[in-house]
Amino acid sequence: MLRRLTLITCAAAMLALTGCSTTVALTPAEDANNPQCAEVTVRLPQSIAEQDRRWTDAQATGAYGSDGKTTVIVTCGVTVPGPTAELQCVTLEGIDWLVDESEAPKMRMTSYGRDPAVQVFVDTEVVSANNVLTSPGLVSGLRMIDAESACTTPDELSE
Repeated sequence: MLRRLTLITCAAAMLALTGCSTTVALTPAEDANNPQCAEVTVRLPQSIAEQDRRWTDAQATGAYGSDGKTTVIVTCGVTVPGPTAELQCVTLEGIDWLVDESEAPKMRMTSYGRDPAVQVFVDTEVVSANNVLTSPGLVSGLRMIDAESACTTPDELSE
């Protein structure tokens, strides 16, 4: 009887815990199987800019948020961008980023000069893009990918 009660209690506790956390549904990038993406994602921290890490269902991704809202999405293995004059290029912590503000206040930053490329999508109404891109875990993961080129005239990221 005690054993059955313990099993029921454990099952109820597991249900309660899993019921509180939802998985963020994402699509893996084309090059998500790249071994360097594993190096990036394994270094992603438990929180970025005071946003807690959330479970994702796609390889080489990370998501962060609070109160059930996703505010930061990290995807490794996206298409490596070429040189562009259309997007602002910024350098933070020695890593170059192409900044797409076309969906403002949400910003999409894609690492530049590294293969595989990493894309970070940030809701800037909730969190600072600078705080996200300078997060030690994200920076250390990106540094595992050698830089092959760099911004020619990097700017500072405006918010």
